[in-house]
Amino acid sequence: MGPVTIRSSAKDQDVSFTLSPDANGILPDRMIAAMADSGLILPAYPFVESQIQPASLDLRLGDIAYRVRASFLPGPGATVAERIDELKLHEIDLTDGAVLETNCVYIVPLLESLALPPEIVAAANPKSSTGRLDVFTRVIADGTRRFDMIGAGYHGPLYTEISPRTFPVLVREGSRLSQIRFRRGHALLDAHALADLHARERLVDSDDADFDGGISVSVDLAASGAGTLIGYRAKRHTAVIDIERRAGYDVAEFWEPMHARLDGALILDPDEFYILASKEAVQVPPDHAAEMVPFDPLMGEFRVHYAGFFDPGFGHAGAGGKGSRAVLEVRSREVPFILEHGQIVGRLVYEKMLARPKTLYGERIGSNYQAQTLKLSKHFRS
Repeated sequence: MGPVTIRSSAKDQDVSFTLSPDANGILPDRMIAAMADSGLILPAYPFVESQIQPASLDLRLGDIAYRVRASFLPGPGATVAERIDELKLHEIDLTDGAVLETNCVYIVPLLESLALPPEIVAAANPKSSTGRLDVFTRVIADGTRRFDMIGAGYHGPLYTEISPRTFPVLVREGSRLSQIRFRRGHALLDAHALADLHARERLVDSDDADFDGGISVSVDLAASGAGTLIGYRAKRHTAVIDIERRAGYDVAEFWEPMHARLDGALILDPDEFYILASKEAVQVPPDHAAEMVPFDPLMGEFRVHYAGFFDPGFGHAGAGGKGSRAVLEVRSREVPFILEHGQIVGRLVYEKMLARPKTLYGERIGSNYQAQTLKLSKHFRS
């Protein structure tokens, strides 16, 4: 069989994007760039430096935000713009920057739109730094029934829903809160393939790793012993955080440090936000990508990890990682809940790449969390 040529009618002309016939997996950086060159990704302005990551594309906010009454999905046959007209309270100009308040819902058109061919789907998630600020973001598209999922063949604009939960944030046109990845065919590794990959690459530093539904990830509440730092709890009623300001804020003004107890437990207070770390060191081989998926909610009244995507090379020794802890963004639900040291809080699922990325996570692309242990977002001074 010959190569598969994917066609799109973007820019009022037929363009093509060629893949091998057996190509299944996540598209790497150079293919994302080729998609843009072929008119399958349509940016309002040229991409900026580091916008294309090893297996994903950062999405940029447009110049206007709409404060809406409530979150929504447009559903089949409806556009996001139509729903905004029904639900908007007011408009906010983002050209020179504006503050998004906590516990409000905003919809922002993105600078990137899509003209996907029938063979490619897309999935979005918050960037790591977004999740670590407790800024809840989800991408929506016209006619969709699910957040963060864009179906094959979608032609149209993209929007992001933003709801800061703990800190008010300053954003502007071009700010990058979400990222999107592109997939062709079935890429997810089953338990057998995951066990084989672990045997070759040692994906987590655990001798009894469980591969059913992904590799289990547990929480570290012991660190180096009683009294040592295990995490942070966000403070309330803080100053605004500028999304673009790196290493600009004092940790003590926004976070309360938390230390290990003798019993290795932590009581999560309802509606509080915590930054913790995994017990296991994780790595993602260059030919794979990974995602943290929520653990069974029947096992506990808490949510872990808003921003769950791990690029190829995360924690990998070949990219300067030597294993990296997964930072856990944790929020309890309606009742207090006791976490125990070593308790499973999520699972890492792995997907194969269509090809190895040109540049891995951690290799001269401004990767902020390679070889991390417990780490707040890039906005805070270490």
